[in-house]
Amino acid sequence: MLMKIQSSMNPNDVDDGTPVSIKIRERINASRKRFHANDNIAQFIEPGELELLLDEVEEKMKGVLSSLVIDTDNDHNTDNTARRVAKMYINEVFKGRYVPPPVITEFPNAEQLNELMIVGPITVRSACSHHFCPVIGQIWIGVMPNAKTNVIGLSKYARLAEWIMGRPQIQEEAVIQLADLIQEKTQPDGLAIIMEASHFCMSWRGVKDMDSKMINSVMRGSFLTNSDLRREFLSLIPRKG
Repeated sequence: MLMKIQSSMNPNDVDDGTPVSIKIRERINASRKRFHANDNIAQFIEPGELELLLDEVEEKMKGVLSSLVIDTDNDHNTDNTARRVAKMYINEVFKGRYVPPPVITEFPNAEQLNELMIVGPITVRSACSHHFCPVIGQIWIGVMPNAKTNVIGLSKYARLAEWIMGRPQIQEEAVIQLADLIQEKTQPDGLAIIMEASHFCMSWRGVKDMDSKMINSVMRGSFLTNSDLRREFLSLIPRKG
């Protein structure tokens, strides 16, 4: 009876003790893809592995806390901190690395709209890839549609932004990634994105400058070639200060 049970087991179901992070890494390497901090790796994660990855990160975080000389065995404030941090990273602030993009329903431009549309401010939250400190700011998106542009709901711009920002990022690359994604989804004549954010790596550490912000933009298509359209977009953004 024992031999029959063993022969019916799927070898892939046997836990060989290899950490799940290594298994995921091996799949990525085999596909010759990169896995930078701001890359999405959802296609390489199999069902059930995120929970295993959470367990693995928890164990590593326990080691970090121990190296910081924190007595988690007797400190009631930190006895479950490793688990909370692991859940925060994988299920919340870095979720955009581990899950597929949100489902976005696209509709044809039936009315052939061709006037400037602006969405924002969209509040975004991320973390800098240098120190894992929070980055919190706002994004404005300008779209110049054409007859062939796909129309998506206003809330979907926020969902796409959340998915992109939910990774360790630097602001300059985050805006480009978001522009690439919206361009792919909607195919407009022109696309403009402006992001203004506070970086805790400047206000919480380092120079500890509480008031500085970073502003950057991406202009594509007609926003690059038509200065009047660009000025109209910039003039309509109700930025504070």
